[in-house]
Amino acid sequence: QVQLVESGGGLVQPGGSLRLSCAASGFTLSQTTMRWYRQPPGKARELVAQINSVGGPTMYADSVKGRFTISRDNAKNTVYLQMNNLKPEDTAVYYCNAPGPGTWGQGTQVTVSS
Repeated sequence: QVQLVESGGGLVQPGGSLRLSCAASGFTLSQTTMRWYRQPPGKARELVAQINSVGGPTMYADSVKGRFTISRDNAKNTVYLQMNNLKPEDTAVYYCNAPGPGTWGQGTQVTVSS
């Protein structure tokens, strides 16, 4: 069964950091492109970051460049999103996505507030 499970969300103050994890099962994560999306309250889902399967360049939305880093641990079959210098506008539900298998995680809430 192909499955993605996110974790690591929570409440953080502006300027703080969080690391999201996305554990994959049922497929080999290293062999496919992986993406992080987010959906702010009342807004559409948007692509935040992407990591390719063959070591190609990562991609980031302009709004998170220089603050977020996507990475992958092939041994753990897990992809991460390190988020630094968080801002209130980063508040959203964050979703992990594997476009190849066509699979989404359940989402994890990130709230940035003082």
